[in-house]
Amino acid sequence: MAEQDATPLPPPPPLPPKLADPVPAIAVGTGLWVLALAGVLLFRRDDTILVWTCLSGGVLGIIGYGIFTWQRRAARRGSRTAQQGLD
Repeated sequence: MAEQDATPLPPPPPLPPKLADPVPAIAVGTGLWVLALAGVLLFRRDDTILVWTCLSGGVLGIIGYGIFTWQRRAARRGSRTAQQGLD
């Protein structure tokens, strides 16, 4: 079989800024964990596994948002060690 010269495919178009921004997903996810924690504390306070799961989900969401914000600021100021493409 002879090899054919294949033309390279064009790169895919970039995502719209509204879909590329992860902040709404982080905020909604963290908010849902906090809302679940409030619901568990109101209705199932004795189920400690649910309380700790919801609490850790909310805390990890807050920590994740903080790390994301920290990386975005570093990328905007031009730090060499920052992740790229966060603007």
